[in-house]
Formats: sequence, C-alpha cells, structure tokens
Amino acid sequence: MDANRAKERLNWLISKGKRFELKEKRAKRTSSQNNYLHLILSWYALEMGESLEYVKQEIFKKMINADIFKYERINRVTGEVRNDFKSTSELNTKQMTTCIDRFRNHSSKDLGIYLPEPHDMALLDQMQNEIENQKSYLY
Repeated sequence: MDANRAKERLNWLISKGKRFELKEKRAKRTSSQNNYLHLILSWYALEMGESLEYVKQEIFKKMINADIFKYERINRVTGEVRNDFKSTSELNTKQMTTCIDRFRNHSSKDLGIYLPEPHDMALLDQMQNEIENQKSYLY
C-alpha cells in the first residue's frame, strides 16, 4: 500500500535527520476537459470579437472565476504583495468543472451565447469546424 510505504519513508527520513518536502498530489483535470474548455473559449471569443487570450484571462479567470484563480504573490525583491492568477493546469477536475459551468451560465444568461455541453458532439464538431475556418481572428 502506498500510504504505508510513504509512512515508512517519512519515518526513515526523520530518524536520519534528513531534509524533506511533503506535497499533496492532486488529480489534474482531464485532457478531454481541457480540449472542451479551449473549444468553448474559442467560440465565445469569435462570437464576442475578442482574442482567445483576452477571453481566457480577463473573462474566464478574472471576471467569472476569480475566487478560484486569484491569489496573492509576494515580490521576492520588493516585498510588494500583488494579485496574480493561477494557470488552468493548476486546477483539479472538480475546480475546472465549476469554472466551466460558471462560464457557460454567464455566456448563456448574460450574453445569449449558447455553449454546448461536453456530450453534445454534433454541435461541438460544427463549432470546431467554424473555429478552424476563422482561426486568424482568435490570435
């Protein structure tokens, strides 16, 4: 069992006076979830006439999901405390699902832009084709 081996290793490190770091391993989001997010962000960007990066940073992270992405960072040289925003790669599957649901709700309720659910493959395929045709407008 991994937990027993980890305890044994920790006890050995402590007994030998070794330095160690203990980190929690979290489940990362899935690649299909990441692909889906990229697709709906791209569609939203096309519909709104914005760049994909603007939609991801300003709308998805800062406006809709700031409570999940925002954190305070201390500048190591000046000591100044600044707000910064996590990468989506730092989120687990549950957090990403929450962020995507909020984004879909915002898009639909506030702007009238329907973003299909992940299982609506026919519409997602149509969106993907349209995004490919208009890719130059996203960047």
